[in-house]
Amino acid sequence: MELLQLQYFLAVARLEHVTEAARSLHVTQSSLSKTIQRLEEDLGVPLFDRTGRKLRLNEFGSRFLRRAERALFELEQGKQELNDLSSPEHGTIELAVTNASKLPNILREFRKKHPHIQFHVQMLTTQEMVTLLHRGEVDFCLSSPPIQGDDIECQIVYYDPILVAVPKGHRLADRSSVSLTELKDEWFVGVKRGYLTRDLVDSVCKSAGFTPKYVYEGNEPARLSALVEAEIGIGFIPSTARNPREDIHYLQVEDHELVREIALLWHKSRYISRAALEFREVVVQYFEGLSKLFNTEEKLS
Repeated sequence: MELLQLQYFLAVARLEHVTEAARSLHVTQSSLSKTIQRLEEDLGVPLFDRTGRKLRLNEFGSRFLRRAERALFELEQGKQELNDLSSPEHGTIELAVTNASKLPNILREFRKKHPHIQFHVQMLTTQEMVTLLHRGEVDFCLSSPPIQGDDIECQIVYYDPILVAVPKGHRLADRSSVSLTELKDEWFVGVKRGYLTRDLVDSVCKSAGFTPKYVYEGNEPARLSALVEAEIGIGFIPSTARNPREDIHYLQVEDHELVREIALLWHKSRYISRAALEFREVVVQYFEGLSKLFNTEEKLS
């Protein structure tokens, strides 16, 4: 059994399509098919049920996939550990995020200490993030909501208050806080159902006795503040997504706890380089400073 066979098998098992797997591996379909066939001959059992160029893992394949992923995972960890020992001030930190609003500030702080460390950042859905975490293919994930799993470490780094954003000329613009019941007749801009913030807001508003009326529902959270500024509607925006350059006033919510949790996640068995460990400290310290700043603003208001 060869390492190349395992790598090809993983690609086909994950995509379940010869053409797409060959394209991702930059090899010909015939070469890929022959390699998988030799692996099956070595193992003495078929790993896939075949329909044309489409394949589906059978029971043999599903069981072997777990072992193959574990074997390649350990080899990759060994490679990363050796790279870290031989060149600790170089390398790449693999990151995944569900929201990147504060990531540039965090990366800027880390770059001051480690200018030669590179980053590869992916913006992912929660499910995509879970997949990469289980495979051990990322160093850290910055996620809201937190993700639980037997092989996942989860550290809550920030409790992010969700604020009410109104344009400067709004009737509530001279207030520092507002009760949810005062908003029942307002029109809102927001993200679509399925986003954590939207689902949380709708649930809390329902407990306050009303359902928010949305004039806009999108899939780009960063666009909401511009819509609020344009007086299209008011919005619920997490404190970490505030944009001080825009002509918007933010109010705290009274009487109801409207907070999202931001978590730092990593695979329990993935090798974490010294640079990655220091990156984790930068993340924790950054959000600690953010929490102190928000508490200070809250007292002043």
